Amino acid sequence: MKLASIDNKTRDGQLVVVNKELTKAVTVPEIAETMQSAIDNWIEMENKLQTVYEHLNSNKLHNTFDFSSVRVLAPIPRAYHWADGSAYVTHVELVRKARNAKLPESFWTDPLMYMGASDAFIGANDDIKIENEDWGIDFESEIAVITDDVPAGITSKAALNHIKLITIINDVSLRHLIPNELSKQFGFYQSKPWTTFAPVVVTPDELGDSWKDGKLHLPLESTLNGKLIGSPNAGIDMTFDFGQLIAHAAKTRLLMAGTVIGSGTVANQGSPNGSSCLAEVRCLEIIKNGKASTPFMSFGDRIEVEMKNNEGHSIFGKINQVVKEYKN
Repeated sequence: MKLASIDNKTRDGQLVVVNKELTKAVTVPEIAETMQSAIDNWIEMENKLQTVYEHLNSNKLHNTFDFSSVRVLAPIPRAYHWADGSAYVTHVELVRKARNAKLPESFWTDPLMYMGASDAFIGANDDIKIENEDWGIDFESEIAVITDDVPAGITSKAALNHIKLITIINDVSLRHLIPNELSKQFGFYQSKPWTTFAPVVVTPDELGDSWKDGKLHLPLESTLNGKLIGSPNAGIDMTFDFGQLIAHAAKTRLLMAGTVIGSGTVANQGSPNGSSCLAEVRCLEIIKNGKASTPFMSFGDRIEVEMKNNEGHSIFGKINQVVKEYKN
């Protein structure tokens, strides 16, 4: 099934069920008011929501509305826990190579992960508001999952059973702020503003054979100002699957329902189908030409991120944002 949250003038939005084509939706207050409420009680809610989804797709409901007529929020507008991995080690390896730094062998066996800002996520069509272009504004196209309650110390295989919803995201980075933060050896903070989510989340069964072994085996398209930057396949070179990422996050503590886990920038070895961020584009230029020629994003730039199924239909809807100057 497909779920979303729409703007109802509250911080957590109104949960809606969306049809397969992303054209019609219906509110379900008799089941759950919000996405968090649904995931908190997933065992009880899943079958009820699935029934609504089936009726919606069979045109058996009369209280539907045009999904494009409403403002979509992030499917889970704020979460208790948001952790982003770097599951595509080939991407990290490339970045290191561009600055003549060796990749530690442990990066291939022990996932990288940081905890991000989860107090508010951005809707798919909301502007990316940044104060200063000089901060090096970049998009990062990723896959993300939402879990139910995950026990501490869980195995990676068992962790896969706790993935309830899947989507795509744009994890915006401020590249020129990152080096100073990492030099303090205490992780990201200022360099990682709020993250953008696609309009809908879907249950794993909605993805069919494309969801396999904790990986989503489809291309993820990133388009900047009408130019395709890349469409790498998200399943090919994912070093750590989502089961491994969840188990890593839950090594020393349980994860609460509604935890969001990101994949990190989707990348393929050698970038044959382009890149999922401008930093990778620039690294490839440095390796080839000795310097980067592609600038980071500027005010007025438009970034679009989308994933389509094998029939060419959008699965999660499109992230479609414009970079704007933030003013108090």
